[in-house]
Amino acid sequence: MTSLNKIMVIGNLGTDPEMRYTPNGNPVTSFRLATTRGYTAGDGEKRQETEWFTIVTWNRLAELCNQHLGKGRKVYVEGRFQSRSWEGRDGVTRNRSEIVANQVLFLDRPQQSDAPPTGDPRRDEPFSAPPDEPDLGSGETEDLPF
Repeated sequence: MTSLNKIMVIGNLGTDPEMRYTPNGNPVTSFRLATTRGYTAGDGEKRQETEWFTIVTWNRLAELCNQHLGKGRKVYVEGRFQSRSWEGRDGVTRNRSEIVANQVLFLDRPQQSDAPPTGDPRRDEPFSAPPDEPDLGSGETEDLPF
């Protein structure tokens, strides 16, 4: 039987992207994404609920996100859900759930105060990980407890 691990979210960046490099020299960029859901409670009061996601991008997609995204930007992210754990230097086991993105679509334009990016692809096309690039999201993050 086939299985599927796919998640899609639209939201606003809550942090500027942070790019690092693995010991093998592969770029990895992470950022936090907030999604907000509005609803009416049973008592008729309108409420909002915000959910936060950690997004991880690799290789060329990581470089593009680091170069073109910033706090507050609205994006569509598609990828797979991943949970991982590691032991910190203090001996405590830590857990993290994140979305390993294979596609990021910029849904807004930078504010006027932002310098226009050079070589920016058309805004209506998503940035995707090239199909021939290896999926490094599953093993390379062990050394990066971000």
